[in-house]
Amino acid sequence: MSEVTVVDVPTQMVVGIKKTGSFSEIPGVLGDLVQYAMANGGEIVGPPIGVYYESSKEAVEKANREGTAIIDVNFPIAKPIAGSDKVRVYELQGGTMAKIVHKGPYDDCESSYIALFTWIAQHGKTPMGPVREVYPNDPRTVPPEEILMEIYAPIA
Repeated sequence: MSEVTVVDVPTQMVVGIKKTGSFSEIPGVLGDLVQYAMANGGEIVGPPIGVYYESSKEAVEKANREGTAIIDVNFPIAKPIAGSDKVRVYELQGGTMAKIVHKGPYDDCESSYIALFTWIAQHGKTPMGPVREVYPNDPRTVPPEEILMEIYAPIA
């Protein structure tokens, strides 16, 4: 596990889908976003970003089990394109965030989350909104122990 750092994340133009369901739907939604961007002249300029609103392990598990999880996935794009009734094109707000990098299977990220929020509390910071995850490599092309996930928590 890596150390926690404080970073200034820029506001980014993104193409995204936000819906309710279970987290197992995320790979399909990401595929839909790539297809939409390509069909509408969108140039994807970075890895996918997930924004997560559930605030505890229990809330995540319950929402996933009940199909009420907020699925909010995005890709950064070079410039705005037309959205649709399903696809949003907007600026994902940046700001000062605490960041930790998790290496390994996504299912094993709990210790990274604990380390991140422990650091936030120990340094007198306050979480200020939903957590986001950035996925810099593709779990279909790297072994599970090499998967990377950057976890960001907006702080004040």
